Amino acid sequence: MANLPIYDKTGAQVGELEVNVDAIAPKGINKQLLHDAVVMYQANLRQGSVKTKSRSEVAGTGKKLYRQKGTGNARAGMRQSGVRRGGGHIFALRPRDWSYRLPRKALKAATKMAVASKINGNFVKLVDTITVEAPKTKEIATLLKNLSLGETSLLIVVEAYNQNVLKSVRNIPRVNVLPVSDINAYAVLRPKQILMTKAAMEAFVAGAASAE
Repeated sequence: MANLPIYDKTGAQVGELEVNVDAIAPKGINKQLLHDAVVMYQANLRQGSVKTKSRSEVAGTGKKLYRQKGTGNARAGMRQSGVRRGGGHIFALRPRDWSYRLPRKALKAATKMAVASKINGNFVKLVDTITVEAPKTKEIATLLKNLSLGETSLLIVVEAYNQNVLKSVRNIPRVNVLPVSDINAYAVLRPKQILMTKAAMEAFVAGAASAE
């Protein structure tokens, strides 16, 4: 059980939220599962658009460079041979799809374990609410400064998609924002700190309990 302080936008504590970490990750934290999930998400980010030319794709004549015998040199064929400068690659690279998918239950469990590990490490802060009337980076930057989160990589988790918050955050380096329904193990583990609204944490805990 963890008692997480709840802060307002000025950085003052206005309450506490009791979170049962064992209910979030009842089977404990499986480091191998977290590793597998992160590797999968990173693999899915790869474009796989690399391509190099083989000898059949390099421009040039197909004429033999010089006669087979009588020159004293080693025999040579096409200029496009991979052993010659300007020739094609012997093992030419081709576009490929690096993506794959772990079982859905495993990914859900990994997300819950990732959040539980952040809570256990005291890397989660709660704020009562995050609201901006219009896209304003300064307001979010001030909030982060008041919460002593201005100099670290950070994921802000809100209860629902908010365009004003998203536009206010996107100009701040190393800070991302996601609705609680879209978080995953990689998004949680990548930054050092997590800032969640009270409503987002309650929604996550309720979802984790109902999934069991």
